[in-house]
Amino acid sequence: MAFDACSIQAHRNKVEKTEYTDEIAEKFAKEVGARPRPQETKSEIDERGVFIRQPNYFTQKFGDKEGDLKAEANKYIIYWSHGCNWSNRPLIARDILGLENVIYDRVVTHTGETNKYGWGFRDAEGYKDPITGLHFLQEAYLNADKNFTGRATTPTLVDVETKKAVNSDYHRLSNYIEVQFRKFQTTDIDLYPVKYRKEIDEFNDWLFPTINNGHYRMAFCQSYEAYDEAYNDFFDSLEKLDKRLETNRFLFGDYITDSDIRFYVSLVRWETSYYRNVGPLKKRITEYNNIWAYVLDLFSIDVFKKYTFFEFQKNDNSLFAPYAERIAPLIDYKKLWASDGSRKKLSSDPENVYLHTNISYEDYQSEISFSHWNSKDIKDRNPYNRTLSVDASINPLKGLLKNN
Repeated sequence: MAFDACSIQAHRNKVEKTEYTDEIAEKFAKEVGARPRPQETKSEIDERGVFIRQPNYFTQKFGDKEGDLKAEANKYIIYWSHGCNWSNRPLIARDILGLENVIYDRVVTHTGETNKYGWGFRDAEGYKDPITGLHFLQEAYLNADKNFTGRATTPTLVDVETKKAVNSDYHRLSNYIEVQFRKFQTTDIDLYPVKYRKEIDEFNDWLFPTINNGHYRMAFCQSYEAYDEAYNDFFDSLEKLDKRLETNRFLFGDYITDSDIRFYVSLVRWETSYYRNVGPLKKRITEYNNIWAYVLDLFSIDVFKKYTFFEFQKNDNSLFAPYAERIAPLIDYKKLWASDGSRKKLSSDPENVYLHTNISYEDYQSEISFSHWNSKDIKDRNPYNRTLSVDASINPLKGLLKNN
C-alpha cells in the first residue's frame, strides 16, 4: 500500500497544539496545593531494578456494613483516561450492565506540557471539570487525605458532592459496580456470577502481574534481569491463554465475564501502542491465532469498540517521523479488526455472549475479596507472588456457565 507524503503532512497539520502550558498548570497547582507527580521509574523500583507498582490508595469497600461505601445513583463520577487500560475496564462493565445514567464519568488528560502535576482537564473550559470544579485529579485525593503524596491514578471514583476520592482500586472497582450497583441495572446480564467468583478473582489476580502489568514491568524496570523476567512472564502467559482460547470462545466458556474485559483492554493497547516501548517482540498479538480471533470477536461488540481508542501522538512535523506518527494514523482499524464470526462455533450458545441471571439483588451479594496487589508491603506486591489453582491454559469453569 502506497502513501502520499503530502497527505501525511496534511494529516499532521490538522493536529491542534494545546494551549495548556506549564505556566498555567503551575498557577492552578499553587492555588489548590497540588504536588508534583512522583515518577514510577524512581519511586516504584526495588533493589533489583524491578518495577513494583504502588498499591491503590483508596480501597474502601462497597457494601451494606457500617463504614462501607453505599451504592447510590448519581453520587459518583469515574475519572478515566483513553490510554489507560485500567480505567477503561469499569466503563465497559458499567455500560454492559446499563448503568451509564447511574454513575457519571469524565475523561482526564495530561496537564500542561510536561504533565508535572498528573491528570487534569486540558480539554475542558477553564481547564477544570465542570461537574466538580477540580483542576487536577490529585485534588480529589487531597480532599480525602491531605497527607497523600503518591500518584493520583485512573480510574478513580469520586463523590460528586464532597469532591473526595473514595475508591481507586482498579483491582476490584469493576466488581463493586457489578455487584453493589446491580439494583440499578437495566439489564439482567451477569459478568461476575456468584457461584464462580473465587475462580474469577484468582484468575484476575494472576492476570494482573503477567499480562495487565506485564508491559509496565518491561517499560519501567531498571535492570536487564527485571526486563527478562517480565518479558518471559508476558509471552509465556500469552501462550497459555492462546491454548485456553482454542476450545473456549471466552476465557471461562461461552459467556463474557469480568476477566474478558481485563484481558481485552491490555491486548488492544499492546498490539496498537505498548509494544513500541519494550524492544524486540517474541510475537505480535496477531500471531496468536486464537487470541487474535478472540480480540476481533470482542471488538465486534459495540461496547468494546466504544472503549477501544486507536489514537496516537502526532506532533512531529518532520518527514521521517516514527511509524506510530507517520503510518499508524492512516490505518483503517475498523476494517482490519473486523471479525469473521468463526469463534461462534466454540460456543454452545453462539448467538449470546452474556450470561443472564434472574436472582434477587440480595442473593447476588457477596463480600468482594481483598487483592494482595493492594498490600502496603512491597514484598506482597512482587510480581512473582502469585498463584493459580490450575494452569492458566485450562478453563476450570468449562461447561459450567449456563443461561437460565
